[in-house]
Amino acid sequence: MTTQAMKTLFYTTGGYSALALRVPVGLILAAHGAQKLFGWFGGYGLAGTAQWLESIGLAPGMLMALLAGGAEFFGGLALMLGLLTRPAALASAFTMLVAIVSVHLGNGLFLANDGYEFGLALLAATVALTLQGAGRLSVDGLVAKRL
Repeated sequence: MTTQAMKTLFYTTGGYSALALRVPVGLILAAHGAQKLFGWFGGYGLAGTAQWLESIGLAPGMLMALLAGGAEFFGGLALMLGLLTRPAALASAFTMLVAIVSVHLGNGLFLANDGYEFGLALLAATVALTLQGAGRLSVDGLVAKRL
């Protein structure tokens, strides 16, 4: 990878506000991914998530469960650290978009009806992080300074 490409990947225009987005959003995403992958926090684990995804038409279920759970879990951890924030946030944003369209959109906005409001909030936060980067107090920021 060229130095210019590395600068583009790690450069951030975000300040401390990116940290305020990264940590809680990363924690939420990592926890949801852990539910899907490992069955932690009351989740169904990989097999149960795969079966459910197949039942709603997202096939092959095992691959979709690995992709969604992996994007959420590993993307969430990366966001909390501010490491490779733009790709992690972009993968998470795509995952939220798929969740909104395939699961929640038909239920309306409100979470009480299994609507898309929570997914939309996570989508907005991850799009913002994709655009601005990790901000201050991040691994990306440290790498960018060294380039």
